[in-house]
Order: sequence, then C-alpha cells, then structure tokens
Amino acid sequence: MAHGTRDAEGVAVTDALVDRVRALRPDLRVERCFLDLVAPSLTEALARLRGEVVLVPLLLGAGYHVRVDIPEALASAPHLRARVADVLGPHPLLADALDDRLAEAGWGSGDGPVVLAAAGSTDPRANAGAAAMAALLRVRLRGRQDVVPAYLCAAGPSPAEAVAALRAEGHSRIAVAPYLVSPGFFARRAARSGARLTSAPLGTHASLARLVALRYDQALGRLPLGEEGRPGGAGHGSTGRRGGPGQGAA
Repeated sequence: MAHGTRDAEGVAVTDALVDRVRALRPDLRVERCFLDLVAPSLTEALARLRGEVVLVPLLLGAGYHVRVDIPEALASAPHLRARVADVLGPHPLLADALDDRLAEAGWGSGDGPVVLAAAGSTDPRANAGAAAMAALLRVRLRGRQDVVPAYLCAAGPSPAEAVAALRAEGHSRIAVAPYLVSPGFFARRAARSGARLTSAPLGTHASLARLVALRYDQALGRLPLGEEGRPGGAGHGSTGRRGGPGQGAA
C-alpha cells in the first residue's frame, strides 16, 4: 500500500519497488494499491482479493493513513482475513539506504551535517519516528556527521529552516537526505532547501525491498520485531517458500 502521488515518475518508482519485492519473494502473490490519488485504491484492491492477506504499508511513518484509512478499508472487506504489517520506519535498513543515496549524490565522510527531510505529520508519533530515524542514520554514519530531523509539512523545523540554522552555526557543506520513498512534490520541495546537495529518495533501493519482505514476515509472526533483516534473514532476500496456500501481500 503506497501513499500515492500525482507524479508519474513516483508511481513508476512504486511499481518498480513492488517488482523488486516480487523478485525477492516469488513464492508470494504481491499486489499493489494506493492510499490516495492513484488507482487502484486500497478498497478496490481488497474487493478483488479472497482468503488471507497481509497489508504492508509502503509508508515510512505511522499517521492518519495507518490510524484511519486502513482500518476503514478493512471494515468494508469482511470477506478477508487480514493482517496489517508495521510501517517501514524507523529501521536500520533504511539507514543503509539513506547512506547509499547520500554517497551516490557525492556526500563524503569528511563533509558536514545532514538534514533528514521527512514528510511530516500532525501526529506527534509519526514525527518522533522520523527523529528516531535521524538517530539511526547518525549511527550508520558512525558519528562523522550530525543528522538533524526536519519536516516538509505539518511540523517544524522545515528542511530550509534546518539548513539555515546550520549555516548560522558556521556550516557551509550541508546535505539534505529526503526520507521519502518516491519522487514527487515533497522530494522537489526538499531539493529547494538551500543545501549544498540533496540526495535521491529511497526509491527501489535493495534494502527497502528487503524491509518490505521483512515486515511481511513479522506480520505473520515469523520474525521478532527486533529482527533487523541482516544477511541470512528472510528480510535479505531469502526465498524459502514460506508463504502458505492462499496467502498473499498487498
């Protein structure tokens, strides 16, 4: 279940990520739908499924969609036996992906601080998740750079405000790391924050696909919630044919 965007490239990236999950878990039927703006909607997807399903949100944080939209859609689908997986973030696999995206953009170990640009939410729990993700990225960078959480809407500071504050402290080399799955409106806003460079969204990074598979397994009780999906675990591409009959993911 992706958020949805009017940006055609963002939809294409979602489709490519889902294809990567299918390649990781060929034992599963993997469908995709959107929570807003793009068809099929979650309600439409659920209407054509039968049996047992696992709903995996392609969302980095818990907010209105998780608290309201998903339960309402499930209430309209009593014919299904459904489990809802945890949202993707925060998680160390996402820190790996963010680090790689920064390196691809040309950010090195000797450069300055990083602003983690999350979507932002009116739900404080979602924003706390982004702050926790900033702490995980700081650990992944081994403390070489500070990582400051910022929010593209509904909360502060904004990425532009965070960049300005870091410049006022004397930093000239600042990077913005979008904590976003797909290109689109928020990614373009993050790129206008005034930093020296902005990395790409997480997109189809291998760690993101592994994390989707991990969340699926966790929803079925096959892995503890503390499992990080490191090499050897199901979250790292295991295709152990563990999906039972009639079991799929949406």
